[in-house]
Amino acid sequence: MNIPVYLDCSATTPVEPSAAAVAAKFTEKDYGNAASPVHDYGLFARTAADHARKLVGQPAGAGADSVVFTGGATESNNLAILGLAEEGTRTGRRHIITTAIEHKSVLEPAAAMERFGFRVDHLPAGADGRFDVNRLAELLRPDTLLVSTMHVNNETGIIQPLKETAEVLAGHEAYWHVDSAQGYGKEFTMLTDGRIDMISVSGHKIYAPKGIGALIMRRRDGRFPPLMPLMYGGGQEQGLRPGTLPVQLIAAFGEAAKLAMRDGESRRQKCIEYRRAVLSVLGELGAQQNGDERLCMPHTVNFSLKGIKAETAVRALKSVIAVSGTSACTSHNPMPSYVLGAMGLSAERVECSLRFSWCHMTPDADWERVKDIIRKLRSGI
Repeated sequence: MNIPVYLDCSATTPVEPSAAAVAAKFTEKDYGNAASPVHDYGLFARTAADHARKLVGQPAGAGADSVVFTGGATESNNLAILGLAEEGTRTGRRHIITTAIEHKSVLEPAAAMERFGFRVDHLPAGADGRFDVNRLAELLRPDTLLVSTMHVNNETGIIQPLKETAEVLAGHEAYWHVDSAQGYGKEFTMLTDGRIDMISVSGHKIYAPKGIGALIMRRRDGRFPPLMPLMYGGGQEQGLRPGTLPVQLIAAFGEAAKLAMRDGESRRQKCIEYRRAVLSVLGELGAQQNGDERLCMPHTVNFSLKGIKAETAVRALKSVIAVSGTSACTSHNPMPSYVLGAMGLSAERVECSLRFSWCHMTPDADWERVKDIIRKLRSGI
């Protein structure tokens, strides 16, 4: 049986063998509780978690004490947004700015804040796939508590204007949260910017197992953002995320972060080479790329095949390549992509959109078969 080539790495990546080995080690052998350092099992677990904390902070230029482990970027996003509700109520700063192309794990907590009496404004996006940073400058108010923007879009792979955002926010007191689930460990340029107060990151997007992420925080005037926890009982993770630490996942996350730092450039070059092959095939098929190619990460492309609905293409291609028509977190929802809609694409083009995403471990696909399948769909065979 031929196994299709996996081209859905933006949904989740394969696990690096060394990260899997680390996870197995702390599951099968070194299984102590990091909260019980009174014996060697617990002490070793705590030491491993502390070491991983340091490694996870490094791609963002942050120290170990800045890293709060969570169950994933969705939880980190919720903590960064909902965790500021009490501060906003206390200070009277009840205005939030986010963008129309954010992941649902940002948009839905922001909507919850509206129900708590906060005002939320959404920045529009352009056809290039980036949010409008000029509109951010217009919307900022003295009572703006939080600005929440993504680093890299999960559907298009477009890198967002973080440098320009930092310039707009210079001198303003609003907390700035960046959802970097798709950029952390791959695009290193902006995450070290000291203006960013909070960064959400995910293990399973950088070749670690699922179920682990972090919120990386920075001090401002000696203080971390004044977050309140979403859960209570235990006091772990600076009181922000109670519960026994999953050391096996944390250690694997640390290993993956270490490899991202060490091998980032070689991985990038492999993805660029793979991209050339993908774009050549898409060019032959007359595909329309969604978003500005010059702003795209090297491992993702979102495109439309005129006249072929995404669901039809996904089914037809599944014996050759495994691909997605939208974000994995919304693929159960039959509604067209709100991200592409916010970019101004027509309903027809949105319905015909696909996302290919790969990594440094992705093998070559049978592109001749891919082209043959698409051409047959077009001809109605």
